[in-house]
Amino acid sequence: MKSIRNIAFAALMTIGAFSAITYTACNKDECKDVVCNNGGTCVDGTCSCPTGYEGTTCQTKSVDKFIGTWTATETCSGGSPSTYQVIISADPSAANKVLVSNLGDYGCTTGGTITWNGSVNSATLTINDNKCQYQMNATGNYNNGSVTITYTATYLTNTDNCTATLTK
Repeated sequence: MKSIRNIAFAALMTIGAFSAITYTACNKDECKDVVCNNGGTCVDGTCSCPTGYEGTTCQTKSVDKFIGTWTATETCSGGSPSTYQVIISADPSAANKVLVSNLGDYGCTTGGTITWNGSVNSATLTINDNKCQYQMNATGNYNNGSVTITYTATYLTNTDNCTATLTK
């Protein structure tokens, strides 16, 4: 009787071990063939990008879509629409920062931070800067090739509340 119990126990252990090996062997590593760039890490087969990078493999700097010379068409409270040039360049201090030259047609350069909104065609630009004697507070959204920036610029006691649409 003991030998039947031993045989049954051994058979049960063998089936259990075989099942465990088969189960773990069937769990595919979803990150096996995924290469994430610029310090991104793979989680469940998808790249999780570090601040300042986006794309399926973290291959694109979030600021790249903002870089260049833009034509700004602007309307301020109580004023007529105006058109001028804005230049946005990469800020070497961080991957998610830019330098914005001539926003508001003031002739100065302010700094801004880009936040990726989860889509290559969507990002937010935030400026909170006091360069050139202006306190500039702005929020801008990139959407499919254009940027809309709403800002307040204060110089001494004069405050401008404006919206500028930037196109290339």
